[in-house]
Amino acid sequence: MRILVTGGAGFLGSHLCERLVRDGHDVICLDNNITGKASNVAHIMGKSFTFIEYDVTNYLHVSGPLDAVLHFASPASPIDYIRLPIQTLKVGSLGTHKALGLAKSKGARFILASTSEVYGDPLVHPQSEDYWGNVNPIGPRGVYDEAKRFSEAMTMAYRSAHDVNTGIVRIFNTYGPRMRIEDGRVVPNFITQAINGNPLTVYGDGRQTRSFCYVDDLIEGIVRFLHTGQPGPVNIGNPREMTVLQFAEIIREAVNPNVEITFKGLPMDDPKTRCPNITLAREILGGWEPVVPLEQGIKPTIAYFRQAMDASR
Repeated sequence: MRILVTGGAGFLGSHLCERLVRDGHDVICLDNNITGKASNVAHIMGKSFTFIEYDVTNYLHVSGPLDAVLHFASPASPIDYIRLPIQTLKVGSLGTHKALGLAKSKGARFILASTSEVYGDPLVHPQSEDYWGNVNPIGPRGVYDEAKRFSEAMTMAYRSAHDVNTGIVRIFNTYGPRMRIEDGRVVPNFITQAINGNPLTVYGDGRQTRSFCYVDDLIEGIVRFLHTGQPGPVNIGNPREMTVLQFAEIIREAVNPNVEITFKGLPMDDPKTRCPNITLAREILGGWEPVVPLEQGIKPTIAYFRQAMDASR
């Protein structure tokens, strides 16, 4: 297959590109490097992989045939979309529109990387795909939440109005190598704080929950979904739920047992619970489910952060 990946130099996008190249596909990666970086894909540069620095909110054209368009471009952490609110809204709206138009013109399958953030601060637990969510559209997280909700609506509109072969994946908390040091989410925060010997900062009382999926498991689910022809949306994530405080203790034990844990106020609209119901994923993705335990996946993640932090000093 010949596949276009927008946002392909980001954390998830780079792992996706790497997997697609390894599977024998020709991959074109587009990224404007706002939160991605070319070094994430430098090791796969070659005959079957092309990197183009480009903003997908502009006119989008690619010469030659395409079999699939995977739209992964977007800031994805609160620190980024609060810093880049307009860019986040534009890539979710204009970027999705441009990518869908390209898929339509090429007769390609289109996959939208949506997010568990469409569920907002959920009132249903665990979250299944038929839940409509509890989102504050004017809150600090609204630019990302509503951008993704709009992109889902646009994707379904192209499916119904233009018969484009579309699919939507809702991605839950994912971790692994190539996360950014300054990402601002709980995994990079705890690991970098522990490596530096600083207290781990837990917001709220730490009883809010998250479910962490190792990046290899996530990419396996997405690749399987690409080949199904299913429309989704489908949750891709790890149903093993834990509190943020439990996660902090795991990181402390793995990196530096001597650091303390401190508490600060919970940010506005921060979800109290987050856990995917993956019944549909198991059903349509050939029994897919996460297989990498957190205790195993966190080791290469910590090693990556140590290396990245040493290189930045």
